[in-house]
Order: sequence, then structure tokens, then C-alpha cells
Amino acid sequence: MVLKEGTRWLAGAVVVAWIVVAGPSAPGDSLPAGSRPVDSARDVVANRVMTWNLCNPCDESNVDRAARIAAFAPQVVGLQEACTGDVRSVRDHLENLHGLVYHVEYGPVLGSWSRCGGAPWKPEGYGQAILSAAPMKDPVNVEYPDGGSEDRGYLAVTTTVDDRPVRVFNTHLAERRQETVRADQTAVLAAEVARNDRAIVMGDFNAVPHAPELAGMWALATDADPQCHPSSTGTCAATTDWQSKFDYVFLRDIAPLKHGVHPTRHSDHHILHADLDVH
Repeated sequence: MVLKEGTRWLAGAVVVAWIVVAGPSAPGDSLPAGSRPVDSARDVVANRVMTWNLCNPCDESNVDRAARIAAFAPQVVGLQEACTGDVRSVRDHLENLHGLVYHVEYGPVLGSWSRCGGAPWKPEGYGQAILSAAPMKDPVNVEYPDGGSEDRGYLAVTTTVDDRPVRVFNTHLAERRQETVRADQTAVLAAEVARNDRAIVMGDFNAVPHAPELAGMWALATDADPQCHPSSTGTCAATTDWQSKFDYVFLRDIAPLKHGVHPTRHSDHHILHADLDVH
């Protein structure tokens, strides 16, 4: 009996010592209110979508990337600056480490050996990707006629969000200081979005809300944050380390319920998630 009590006391002391040594997690990686502990994530949140620019090349672990996605367990994830090999790895880690099973569609717009690896004569693809807990159909991968300083495009699929079919777009527009190029890209994207009565358009637009090149999107959709709009009176949370809002979840005939912006040390773009009422 004494031996058993001593063993219990020793086990408890070891646990306390580990907590003291390990300390709290890094501030940028603490789980936000409303998210679930990573090790308990098994089912996705059916009405939640998420967009995240992976900041490639940022040389981050795909295990860590998967853990951040699993913390929110969204139904649909849009990734930008994504290598096809990294997306495969993230998807595998989500299933094997977190019990979250996703379908995947890739939207590469260029091959980049320096960023993504692969054989020198056959580099991995680089661009967008969509992960969806529900099957996807009718995928379309479009490269913009003018990418600016780097090839850019959008990926579109039809999948299920909030138990309803919806067209989902994921894009990455031209880099900063290329306003006219982004305006042309937005025109291409908006023309396709307009063909859908209900749509979610997410991604890195590389433009602040009041930028003229985003006018075409604002004419078709609203932001997942009801307080964010193109006028100077809008209140839009920054989604980048340089305190600008570049990342959006635009909604066409879909109502927002809540949203969150979450900094992370794994990218210079913050995670943006939105819970939706797809009526």
C-alpha cells in the first residue's frame, strides 16, 4: 500500500515538473477561444471555412501547419503560396495525427523547384489548394492572363458547406504595387463569381479593403466580418504581420455568423476563419 502511494506521488511530481519546464505555448500559437484542443479534433465544423497564406518559402514544418488547421477543424480550407507536396503532407498529418480526413484539389500556376523541390526537370507545383471534408466536383484551375511579377490564378470547386452545396473560390492576386494588374485579375475572377447565386471567395488579395481594384468584388459580395467594408468608416482587422488586411472571405448570398483572425509564427499572414449560415 505504501509502495502504491509513493508511486502515485512520484507520478504527480513528474507531471508538475514537466508543466513547469515546458511552460505555456508561444503567444502566437495559443488556441483561440472557440477552437478545440488539437488532440481532441476528430470532426470538422460543418459551417466553418478558413483561408491561410502559407508564406512559402517560410521553411515551416508541415506538422505544425497541420496542427494549426486542426485547431479550427474547418469544413473547407483555402491555402495560398502552397506547394503540392506540402499540401499532400499537411493532408496526411491532418488524418494521421488529428483524425481529420480531407479531400484535396490542387491549383498550381507554376512549377517552382527553388520553392517546392521535386526533380529539377519536374518541379513541384506552386499556387493554391483547397481542402474539403466533403467531396468536391467541377474543379476549375485558372491562370490569370497577366500574373504580374509572378504567375497567379484562382481555383474553384463545388462542395458542401453547412450541409448545402456552394461554389468555393480560392485566389492569390498580384503582389503589392501592382494595382492595375490586380484590377484586371479581379475582373476575371468577378465575372466567374457572378455566374453563381451563392459563392464563397477566399484568399490573399494583396489589397486593403478600400483599394479601387477590389471594387468588382465588393459589388458582388460582402466580407465575413460585417464591420469590414470598402468605405473609410469600415473596421477591418489586419490579417498580416505588417498590419494590413489582405486576406478575405467574401460571401455571396451567404450570411456570416462569426469570424476570427489569428496570428501565427508559421506565416506572415494570419489565419482567417469564418462560421457561416449558408441559407
